Amino acid sequence: MRPVALEAMWPWISAADPGRVHTEGRMARVALEDARERVAALLGTRPRQVIFTSGGTESINAAVYGALHSGRGVALAAIEHSAVREASARYAGHEVTLLVDGAGRILTESVRVALEDADLGLVHCQWANHEVGTIQPVTEVVGACRDRGVMVHVDAAAAVGHLPVAFDDLGADLMSVSAHKLGGPRGMGALLVRRGLRIAPLLIGGAQERARRAGLEDVAGAVGFGAAATELLADGRLEAEASVAAAQTGRLRGASLAIPGVDAYGPADPAGRLPHLLCLGIDGVEAEAVLIGLDQAGVAAHSGSACSSELLEPSPVLAAMGVNAERSLRLSVGWSTTDADVAVAVRALPVVVARLRALAGG
Repeated sequence: MRPVALEAMWPWISAADPGRVHTEGRMARVALEDARERVAALLGTRPRQVIFTSGGTESINAAVYGALHSGRGVALAAIEHSAVREASARYAGHEVTLLVDGAGRILTESVRVALEDADLGLVHCQWANHEVGTIQPVTEVVGACRDRGVMVHVDAAAAVGHLPVAFDDLGADLMSVSAHKLGGPRGMGALLVRRGLRIAPLLIGGAQERARRAGLEDVAGAVGFGAAATELLADGRLEAEASVAAAQTGRLRGASLAIPGVDAYGPADPAGRLPHLLCLGIDGVEAEAVLIGLDQAGVAAHSGSACSSELLEPSPVLAAMGVNAERSLRLSVGWSTTDADVAVAVRALPVVVARLRALAGG
């Protein structure tokens, strides 16, 4: 978490209920709505379109439920986050699979084909992939859906804070984001709903969030989210951080590809992928062994899909791309990553891989 977010949260850890009319409640309400304005500014929308949630997963579930609770069809690619895939499987009447290319990019022609389905109620399109970093043709997908009058949901959790995101300009119906992905607090997110769109709320039992999400609001979490958003908007901070991240992942990519039997997944062109994320395929070694070796060297990495931290399972993202889904290594950098941190990873990876290959050969 960014220090500015943590510092902003402390005065509101014991905040009163912002739904109360007493002084403490009104103060909490002001803090909550100020945070909403800050988040909306980062996301390019009006504050009224921002519904605070407990994170990206809830936002996704709320979007899918709101669009599909009547049992209509959904179109999505296998590269979507597991929350998108599983929520869609629960609420949709049927699914249409969108195709992707070898870089993990959704094929817009498959979207147009899917839109021929008369009972289609929702199309999913990530802003960018959470595992290989591929930036999706989200503008084209949203435009196609608008032409056919089909709702479209954009999972922007991996992109927000790393790429400029403007919800209103995009024209999507729904967009989900997560605060911790950009240095805000864990357990905080938002669902953006297009102006004029009414969807059934996932959580009921109260009139909070203008009756769009029941439950006592997390004022401290919202304030932390807002503080992180404001920092990213200040003095070109988002663009500056993205530039540093791109240089760092570029160094990691170059050093990794110098190791025999290592490939980089996703677009080769840096402009086609997220600046802070790198996904590698490593031949001849098990993913878990690589993670352990890197951890011993002081490098925290991950294998497989970002949404299966407890399970080292084959990645559905890589499988959809037609590459080896069993042995992947995901490296990412963030606002606090230093060049010295990157240097540690650059030194450690070839040593770990060589040692494991020697053991396997022996």
